[in-house]
This record gives sequence, structure tokens and C-alpha cells, in this order.
Amino acid sequence: MLTFGERYFEEINNILERIQTTQAENIEKSAKLMATAIHNGNLVHVFGSAHSAIPVLEVFPRYGSFVASKGGFHPLLNPRLLWSTVVGAGGVKDLLWLERVEGYIENFLDEQGMKSGDVLLVFSHGGLNSAPVESAIYAKKHGLLVVAVTCMENQKVSKSTHSSGKKLSDIADIVIDNCTPSEDAVVKIDGLSEKICPSTTVAIITILQSLIAQVAGELLGMEEKLDVFVSPNVAGIPLPHNRKIFAKYSHILAQHARKEEGYK
Repeated sequence: MLTFGERYFEEINNILERIQTTQAENIEKSAKLMATAIHNGNLVHVFGSAHSAIPVLEVFPRYGSFVASKGGFHPLLNPRLLWSTVVGAGGVKDLLWLERVEGYIENFLDEQGMKSGDVLLVFSHGGLNSAPVESAIYAKKHGLLVVAVTCMENQKVSKSTHSSGKKLSDIADIVIDNCTPSEDAVVKIDGLSEKICPSTTVAIITILQSLIAQVAGELLGMEEKLDVFVSPNVAGIPLPHNRKIFAKYSHILAQHARKEEGYK
């Protein structure tokens, strides 16, 4: 008989197997879009709110992440859409309210330098609230392709909370199903009516890193040079290595901003 901890391993392994067997094609298609954008000197913007901001933290800079010669991944982190405490200012209650407020995301994205030719990667388990829906609408309006990582079980059974009536999956060019249950939690324990232990964090991080690996392979196939952000625990890596990558990344963002403003 499985222990409660082993039950979680079993559920997570089943989810990861479903992702691998059912979402590989969409992951590969998405990676090709992203690699092409980066090769052309554009950015792949990555957005999520609440716990869906976790992959945004993981995309760059993270040990094993990279920049190419002219482009790369651009994390769109909004501190107001994260929680810094449970109650009070910056708490979960504020966050859950703000990510449902229409119009807020447009103001945030107006300052992120998104332009035609870029790609937006949106993470949202529900895919129903203003934050993910309006980020996708904004991106499409400005000529970006949109890749969504969401729970398709939830998309099929729930109604949009946005005034457009649209869900994230209605807007995205490619949808990657995180293959988790709508309720997120997966462990059932006798004596509790509710399940415990969420599954989406493992699922979406696995999808993200699978995308990053595939994008890297695609770019190398295009003869792109990749500068990899490396842990200082790796022997033989000089101290200035990561500083140079930060400098290159800053240059890429500056060049991207100049293009948006109409400069060559």
C-alpha cells in the first residue's frame, strides 16, 4: 500500500507521462516559433500571475538558461501580481483581486516593449481571469504569436470571468495542456473531503524546461551561438562569465527597444 507521500509521486508521474505522450507535438511547434523569433532578433516574453509566475522566475536568469546572439527569453514579472505576505498589503487577497481587474495588464504591458515578431508565452492554470486573457489579447493586437500553457480540463468546464467571454485557449495560437486536474490538488486522504498537494507547479516547470531545451536545440541547428548562464559551482567557469551574459542581455533589450521606437 502506498504511503501518502508515494501517492503524490504516483499522481505526478502520471501527469508527466500524459504531458510527454500528448503534448510533445505542441511543445515542438511552440519551440520552433520561439527559436525563429529569437533567431530573427526578437524576444519571447513570458508571463504569469500568482503561482503561474513561478515559471517566469525560472526562465531567465536561471542556471542553465541562455541568451542567443540577438534575442532571448524576457520574463515579465509584476510584483503586484505576486504575493509577498499572506495577509495585509501585498497579500494573497489583494493579488487575487488585482488579477481579475480589467485594464490593469494593458498598462503593465505597455512598458514591456512587446512588438510584432515577438512571441508571448502565457502560463495560467485557469486561463479565465483578466491577467492571462488580457495579456494574450494585448499580444495579438500588437502582432505577437501567443503560446498558452493552461489546464484544458478547466477550459472545457468553466466559463470565462472576462467581459469578452474569451478564455486563454480561445486566443492562443498554440495551447499546451498542463494535463493536471481542474482542482489542481491530487492527493486524497481518508478523513479529508478535499484533496491536498497541488500538481501544476511540477507540470508547468517541466513544460517550461522542455521548451527551453527544444528552443536551444533549434537555435543551435540555425548555427546560433548560445551564451549559457552557469552556476558558479561548476569548475572552470570564471567569475566574469555570468556578468558578461547580463551585459549581453541588457544590450539585447536595449536594441529591441530601439527597434520598437523605429531606430535601426
